[in-house]
Amino acid sequence: MGDPVDGGMHALLLNLVLWLPLAGAAALALLPRLSDDAVRRFSTALLAVQCVSAFLLYRAFDPAAPGGQFATVVPWIADWGVTYHVALDGTNLLLVTLTAFLGPLVVLGAWTAIASQVRLFHALLLVLQCTMVGALVAQDLFLFYLFWEAMLIPMFLMIGIWGGARRRYATVKFVLYTAFGSILMLGAVLVLVLARAEGAGGTLSFAFADLLAAPAPAALQPWLFAAFALAFAIKVPMVPLHTWLPDAHVEAPTPGSVILAGVLLKMGTYGFMKLGFPLFPDAVRAHTPLFMTLAVVSIVWGACLALVQGDIKKIIAYSSISHLGYVMLGLLSNDLAGVQGAVVQMASHGLVAAGLFLLVGMVYERGHTRELAAYGGLARQAPAYALAFLLFTLASVGLPGTSGFTGEFLVLLGAFTGAWPRHVAGDSFPLVLAIAAASGVVLGALYMLRFALTFLFGPVKAPHDTPITDLTLRERGVLGVLFAAVLWMGLFPAGALRKTEGAARAFQERIAGAPAHAAAVTRSRGHVDAR
Repeated sequence: MGDPVDGGMHALLLNLVLWLPLAGAAALALLPRLSDDAVRRFSTALLAVQCVSAFLLYRAFDPAAPGGQFATVVPWIADWGVTYHVALDGTNLLLVTLTAFLGPLVVLGAWTAIASQVRLFHALLLVLQCTMVGALVAQDLFLFYLFWEAMLIPMFLMIGIWGGARRRYATVKFVLYTAFGSILMLGAVLVLVLARAEGAGGTLSFAFADLLAAPAPAALQPWLFAAFALAFAIKVPMVPLHTWLPDAHVEAPTPGSVILAGVLLKMGTYGFMKLGFPLFPDAVRAHTPLFMTLAVVSIVWGACLALVQGDIKKIIAYSSISHLGYVMLGLLSNDLAGVQGAVVQMASHGLVAAGLFLLVGMVYERGHTRELAAYGGLARQAPAYALAFLLFTLASVGLPGTSGFTGEFLVLLGAFTGAWPRHVAGDSFPLVLAIAAASGVVLGALYMLRFALTFLFGPVKAPHDTPITDLTLRERGVLGVLFAAVLWMGLFPAGALRKTEGAARAFQERIAGAPAHAAAVTRSRGHVDAR
């Protein structure tokens, strides 16, 4: 594969984190016939190795070092300027760690959720794990696009084969939405690379660093930004491009829902932070008011839709739209507190949503329905389940001490006090949007607490009059580990904030651009310094 640079053994470890799941998928295809439980144990062990490796990289990551770390750079398609370039940086560090952390927990938490074609399902799960990590660590636009597109295939098959009654409709809708955005992004990638080559003596390069060093001409930026933004906004998803998500969540099997909410949705917000905004700073400056408005609309509209749902999966699906609206608002605030809050919120939502979807899957295995009206009094039938559900509910609404509070607090702080939104839209505009965004916290508490009260308390009800059994030891262990991570991020966020600060500052300065905008950067730096 070439000589790893900048990291020695750590560079090899990063490649292990990336390619180990794909090797595991190949092994499942080639090994002699295995029992279903043997397949599950194999996947769990392999993903546990990936998880431990990712944590070692997280600990070794140096927040004071600029740029990507533990990099491997190998020429791939030299005539096109394509390289195999992977690295960790402050933008992708938490998400890579989150992806690896959730891998074994998904298998353990939904151990019996998949009863047919278990080997095929786990092979697809491992391929999906590889493609998600690949999209995060890629530092070459060609490589990024390959992983970005490859993610679609295993998720499409997981929903289409193991999904619910309307799985065909959900998969077609999922593919049409995401493929449409991806095709436009592919065209924009080619135009961007060719435009950069014209100013570089005809030398083609897909490297992020080269493309960032030579921004696209001002006349092209709005069009290229629109293509990238559409692809990423569909993946987030932002209102009004969100309608595929509830169908995909409702029809997906439990592991698919957990991965979709825990990691895949973050690919959209990560894409904006890594590429969509930094590559086209002029267009971002011109369209910040529009995108801030869409972010707040997503926060409020997602919360309102969650409030009126009767399907427990749809409640959490619409809540994801609301929570990821905060990520977009934090990025667009271009305030150091807001940007770092957005990064923390991405990781926090991954943990909390994964826990909630696992809990929904566990009760669905027992009751075989997702209708909220069919359940009641679970606190008396399954007290351990009720406690776990209540804890993740409180994390979702941002209880102080949980990761949800840390992320949303920093985002709202950036939106209220950041100088950048005032610079691009006037003094009153950011204040109005920040107040509207804060109302999403109230709405979030309303729909989640209504959900918990109906679900856990009141008259005892169970589908088909069959009492709901309590959590097994395996299920308690998985949920306990997940909630411990939620508490760790909420009580001790300083470590994660230190590791992401350099990337957040670089993002700020890239968007702010010319010295005329330095006031926005200077003002925002004071928040984290004071912290």
